Amino acid sequence: MEHGTDVVRRGRLDSITGARFVAAFVVFACHVGIYGFFAADSAVGRWLKPATQGAGLEAVSFFFILSGFVLTWSARPGEGYGRFLRRRILKMYPNHIVTFCLAMLLYAAASTSALNATLNVFLLHAWRPEPGGGNGPSWSLSVDLFFYLLFPLLLPLAKRIPGNRLWWWVAGIGVLVLALPSLAMLLPAEPKFPDSYEGTMLEGVSRYPFYALLIFPPARMLDFLLGILVARIVLTGRWINFGVPKAVLLAAASYVVGLFVPFYYTLDAINAIPMAMLIGALTVAESRGGRSWLAHPVLRRLGEASFAFYLVHEIVLISVRATMGFETQLSLGQSLLSVSVALAVSLALAFALYHWLEMPVMRKWAGSRRSAKNSAAATPAAVSTPTAASLPTPEGSGRPDERERI
Repeated sequence: MEHGTDVVRRGRLDSITGARFVAAFVVFACHVGIYGFFAADSAVGRWLKPATQGAGLEAVSFFFILSGFVLTWSARPGEGYGRFLRRRILKMYPNHIVTFCLAMLLYAAASTSALNATLNVFLLHAWRPEPGGGNGPSWSLSVDLFFYLLFPLLLPLAKRIPGNRLWWWVAGIGVLVLALPSLAMLLPAEPKFPDSYEGTMLEGVSRYPFYALLIFPPARMLDFLLGILVARIVLTGRWINFGVPKAVLLAAASYVVGLFVPFYYTLDAINAIPMAMLIGALTVAESRGGRSWLAHPVLRRLGEASFAFYLVHEIVLISVRATMGFETQLSLGQSLLSVSVALAVSLALAFALYHWLEMPVMRKWAGSRRSAKNSAAATPAAVSTPTAASLPTPEGSGRPDERERI
C-alpha cells in the first residue's frame, strides 16, 4: 500500500459535528464559572469552577486537534494554496470581525489599545503574550490562522509517512506535548496575572508559562499535527481496536488526573492524546455505520453553528453579568435565570451569524470559480439529468455548506 493511499470512505461526520457543540458548551460553562454567575460560597459556585476548568481546557485541546483532523479529512485533491486559504479565511473572518466590533462596542474599547486592536483585527494577537482586548475567544482564531498557513505544506509530508509508522509519530508528539510544561516553567515566573483574576483559574499563575502552553501558536501546532496524523491513521485503515467507550474513559481519566497535577499540565499536556483518541474513535464508529446521540439532528444543527456560538458566547456572558452587576451576589434563582438568558441569546446570535453571514459568504465566494462558471453555463436539461461524472463524490458534493459542516 502506498503511503498516501486512503482506504476509508470519506463523508460527513455528524457525530463530530455534534461533539463540536458539546465542546463549545463546555467552554460556555467554564466562562459561567469564571464570571461569577453563581456565588463563590454557594454549593453550585464551589463546584462549578473546579468542575468546568479542566473540562474547558480539554475542549480547547479538542478544537485544535479537530482542526487538523477535519482539514485532512476534507482535503480536496489538487486544491491550490491560494484557494485553500481563501476558503478558510472566508469561513472564520466574517464572524470574527462582527464579534470583534460587537465586543468593542459593548465593553472592550476602553481597555484595548490601538496596537492590540490592530493585532486582533488581523488575527495576530496570539503572538503577543500581553492581553489583547477585543473578543477574548478570538485568540484561538489567531492560532488557527497559523495552522492554515502551514497545512498545505504539512499534509503532503504527512502522506509520505509510512502507514506502519503513523502511530509512532503520534506517540512522539504525545511525548513532546507532555514535556512542554517542564520547559515552560523555565520561563520567568513574573509577572503573574493581576488581582482582578482572583478566584479564577489564573489566580497566582505566571503569565509567560501560561501563554507559552495555552496560546503560543508553535506550541499548539503539536495538537494540530496530532489531528493530521490521526486523520491519516483513520483514512488508511490503521485505527487500532480502541472504540468510543474506551476513548470516553480515557478522556474522563485525563480530567480526573487534571485535578491533582500542577496547573500547567492541565493546559494541554494531559489532554492532547485523550482528545485525539476520542476524535479518531468517533470517526471510525460513524464510518462503520454506528450512530450515537452526538449525531442527533438537533445536536448536528447546534454543531453547525458552534463556531459562531464559540465566538459570541463570552460577549453575551459579560454583557449579562455587567447588567446584573459584577459585584452583586446573585441568588440561585437569579443565577439560573441569567445563565439561561445568556445561553438563549448566544444561541440566537450564533444561528443568525451562521445562516445570514457565515454560510452566505461561503456559498458566494468560497466555492470554485470554475465550478461557478460551469454551473452558470449549464442548461436546464443538463441540470435535470446528471451524469455519473457530475454526481457527488464520497467526499461530498463540493458545496461549501456540505463540506464545511464537519
